[in-house]
Formats: sequence, C-alpha cells, structure tokens
Amino acid sequence: MLTRLETAERDSALDKLRAFIEAGDYAPGDRLPPERELIVSLDMSRTTLRKALDALEREGAIWRHVGKGTFIAAQGAGRATSRLAELSQQVTPVHLMRARLSLEPAIAREAAINASDGAVTRLKLARDRAARADSWNDYEAQDDAFHRTVALATDNPLMLALFDQLNQVRRAVAWNSVVRVSDKPPSNHSSFAEHDRIVAAIEARDPATAHAAMREHLGSVSARLFGEY
Repeated sequence: MLTRLETAERDSALDKLRAFIEAGDYAPGDRLPPERELIVSLDMSRTTLRKALDALEREGAIWRHVGKGTFIAAQGAGRATSRLAELSQQVTPVHLMRARLSLEPAIAREAAINASDGAVTRLKLARDRAARADSWNDYEAQDDAFHRTVALATDNPLMLALFDQLNQVRRAVAWNSVVRVSDKPPSNHSSFAEHDRIVAAIEARDPATAHAAMREHLGSVSARLFGEY
C-alpha cells in the first residue's frame, strides 16, 4: 500500500502527465514520446513516471505495446485497450490494409452524405496541410489527420469510434522500413491527387464517387507497400 507521501507524489505526476497530453493535443492512436524524453519534459523519476503511466493505463486513457511504445486510447475505451494491444501484435500490415479497404471507403461514402459545410472546409484544410508537409514524418502525421477528418465528417460517433479503433492498431503494427528517396513527398506524389478526388466527391455530396475515390487511394497505398491491391 502506498504511503500518503507516495500517493501525493503519484497524483502530482498523474496531473502533470495529463496536462502534458492535453497540451500536446494528442489524438487517439497517437504515440507518446519515449519514457526517457518524458522524464526530462516532466522533471520526474522513471519510477514516478511509470506509476503515473500505470494509473492512466488502468483508466483506459492509454495502452502500451511492448517494443512499440505508449499510445493514446480512444475516449472511453476502458478494458478494450488491452484487446487493442493484443491485436496490434497479431495483425500484419496486409491484414491492416485489407481492413482499411473495407472500412474507410464506407466512411467516405457516409461523409459525402452527411458532411456539413464546416466539415468540408476542415477537410480541405487537412488536405492542404498534407500537401504542404516538409518531411515524410510530417506528411504521415498530416495524412493521418486527413483520414480522421473524413471520419469526423460522417457526423456519426460510431463510425468515428470504429475508425479510431482501427487507427490505434495501425499506429502500433510493426511495418517494415519504407525506403525514401527524398526528404519529403514530391510535388507529384500520387496521394495528393487522390486526396483531391476524395474531397471533391464529399463536397459534391456524391457517395458512390467518394467510396470509389477512397478505395482507389488505399489501393494505391497498398500497391506501393506490397505490390498488390
């Protein structure tokens, strides 16, 4: 049992860790910095940090994958986080892409039916941020944000929750190293035009075309990664 002093220390560390996550605007599926960085950023010992992380994991706010890191859980995930951790170790990149090809075109279709004008504006901004990325890491983060913005545009909390669950597993799946021949995506990177077609279909309220455009986009990504669609 923790002493009163130890409890106060843990609670203080927990408050600092929560504030750090909130200030960093982390979304479900985002990976927290490594422990060695958090120790410096939060000015606490490794033992204290781990106690705070343990508490957040029990709450279902985060989940951990051995060898990959600590990830933000979907809001209200609770005990499901342990299942996500298990899945992330069982799912292959091919499994993941097949699941994305099944779910995300349907999400794009729903976005075309239900997106508000504001949602379309946010989607265009997310598309443009991805196109302006100045590194591959930045592009991957902005591309991720673009796909989540499509899910938000469905105005369907269940569709968004399904996307977040899939995306959390995607973040933790062990991908093989992708060889990059440039520092950032080239101006003719195929995903830019594919994003344009997705946005145009959603803005036009054309569900069938939005579904097809998202499937084409993910198929193109799959082909680049695995040589298959």
